Amino acid sequence: MPTAKELNVRLTDRPGTLARLCRALADRNVNILAFQSIPLQGESLVRLVVNDPATAKPVLDSEHLTHTETEVVQVTLRNRPGTLASAAAKLGEANININYAYCGVDPDANAPLLVFGVAEVGQAAKALEQIPLAA
Repeated sequence: MPTAKELNVRLTDRPGTLARLCRALADRNVNILAFQSIPLQGESLVRLVVNDPATAKPVLDSEHLTHTETEVVQVTLRNRPGTLASAAAKLGEANININYAYCGVDPDANAPLLVFGVAEVGQAAKALEQIPLAA
């Protein structure tokens, strides 16, 4: 099960800031695979999994955006009832707490891409290997 680099970006909570971030990435041909935005004390915390983190990071720097990088586990699942329950259960059975989660789309499989923020990324990836992947 793959892991991914998640980019955590702090944006000013104002109209147009997310559009500016997304346009800057698109202009450099960086595809956003999964995305989450959370309000946080007058700012937004934006979590992104992109197809090319090495290209994305200089884009964020050029836009003067504060960002960090975190390793997360990702899994592509079938678009059927119960698949999220199965993935969460596998992590629970492995005694892995899910700190946060969000989803996107796997561009190769055109299927749901789930991203889990966990402390034990390697263990989580191994636990999720048992989930039926998208066909």
